[in-house]
Amino acid sequence: MSDPRQRAALIKAKAHELGFLACGVAHAGFLEREAPRLEQWLRQGRQGTMGYMERNFDLRLDPTKLVPGAKSVISLAYNYFTPPLQTDPDAPKLSTYAYGRDYHKVVKKRLKPLMAFMQEKFGQVDMRAFVDSAPVLEKAWAERAGIGWRGKHTNVIRQGAGSFFFLCELITDLELEPDAPATDHCGTCRRCIDACPTDAITPYGVDGSRCISYLTIELKEAIPQEFAERMAGWTFGCDICQQVCPWNRFSTPHQEPEFVPKAELIGLSADEWHGMTEVVFDRLFEGSAVKRTKYTGLRRNLDFLRGTPGPVAE
Repeated sequence: MSDPRQRAALIKAKAHELGFLACGVAHAGFLEREAPRLEQWLRQGRQGTMGYMERNFDLRLDPTKLVPGAKSVISLAYNYFTPPLQTDPDAPKLSTYAYGRDYHKVVKKRLKPLMAFMQEKFGQVDMRAFVDSAPVLEKAWAERAGIGWRGKHTNVIRQGAGSFFFLCELITDLELEPDAPATDHCGTCRRCIDACPTDAITPYGVDGSRCISYLTIELKEAIPQEFAERMAGWTFGCDICQQVCPWNRFSTPHQEPEFVPKAELIGLSADEWHGMTEVVFDRLFEGSAVKRTKYTGLRRNLDFLRGTPGPVAE
């Protein structure tokens, strides 16, 4: 099949059949608008200690350096929305994206049948899959592919669906008809900016070094004391800017069994969280994204919430 429009339509239909919330296509060209934005963000030190953000600058901006001969970037969204389920209102909070199995593994597994379908339908196709991995500016590609626009909190928002979804990409040498880029619908709203307890958000920008998700996951050093009493109870990640976004009234619960949390995890009391041993941590978070912070990192976060100095994360 040689028609780029028909090929794109078949891929989108298959993606929806496989459970993806949305699928769009962008031309695999150099991200000219993103280059100065990324450079300024790095120059201002907004990446904090995330040194990996400073590497592979060219790869982040040019998909043909990741897949030689690439013609299209297929951007996909995978829903993970679930209402907060923790039963103890005083328990340390866990971002809902981390309730179940590590999304990197789950979403990549869901991509494999789509890739097999493309090979079957279109013959030998050169492509690579990315799930929040490798130097790919996934939000820029989602915006270009019409998945949604980057809100003032910089998360991608989709009309009628909100922002509680993971993004992933297939970069391919297959020529596909691109979609129209998404347009901004934030208007004058600034709820995410006003709600952020650490003042990490400015309109269409986030100071990563102040974001609670960064402080509880990426930062390996002691959490700065200036954030004491400003963590709003979060021990791994943070959902505040999404919870207050009016567009998320359109979010619907996910249908992914592997994102369903363990009953024991949801039922943990505040005392059980703070008394958690490494053995319990390993059992509760086996296969979970929470493993990224390791036990020492979670212990540091829990101690910080209680106002006691904890160990530095490994």
